[in-house]
Amino acid sequence: KFWSIIYEMKDLKWIQYIQQKRHYNWILALFHLMLLDVMMGGMSGHKLAEKIRKEDNHIPIIFLTAKDTENDMLTGFSVGGDDYIVKPFSIKEVIARVKALLKRSNNDISLSLPASLLTFGPLRIDLSLKEVFMHKEKIILTKTEFELLALLASKPESIFSRERIIDKIWKETPYITERTVDVHIARLRKKLGACGIAITNRSGYGYRFNSDAL
Repeated sequence: KFWSIIYEMKDLKWIQYIQQKRHYNWILALFHLMLLDVMMGGMSGHKLAEKIRKEDNHIPIIFLTAKDTENDMLTGFSVGGDDYIVKPFSIKEVIARVKALLKRSNNDISLSLPASLLTFGPLRIDLSLKEVFMHKEKIILTKTEFELLALLASKPESIFSRERIIDKIWKETPYITERTVDVHIARLRKKLGACGIAITNRSGYGYRFNSDAL
């Protein structure tokens, strides 16, 4: 396993990025954890963390600091920090703490990810904004295609028969045949590109979203 580290985004740009609501739901999908130096230039790590938490963003935060008094640590936790590493520290210690915090966050995913955001490898489905991204690139879907993808991806352990899909997606539309479902599935797979492999067909039963394929 490896971690992608983004370190050149300055504090003020972070705030502007978070405060743009059209970008907000990307934050938790793009980043899994933040390491903040308390004594950053321009704005302290404590202040930045406080602003992030005010945006109702629950991304895990670890503070790095040379300040080791009890009051300093309490300040870090009070503004929303999850852990506190005092300088000097070893890289092994940082890695161990990052792993532990990520594990805790994954075990309680409801605290770190909004229920309206589905992520499967490179594929990200925002149920609130009705948007789909693959490798950060937006995929343009029709309303029906999005609803079809959302239906399958919301329950990847389930197989949806064509009749059930019609009832969910085209309930108020008369004269919809099973062939209509097949055509929309084919178009959806094509638009999803490499991720289209996740939509599988079990002969005689129906379609499902195989998250293990991504």
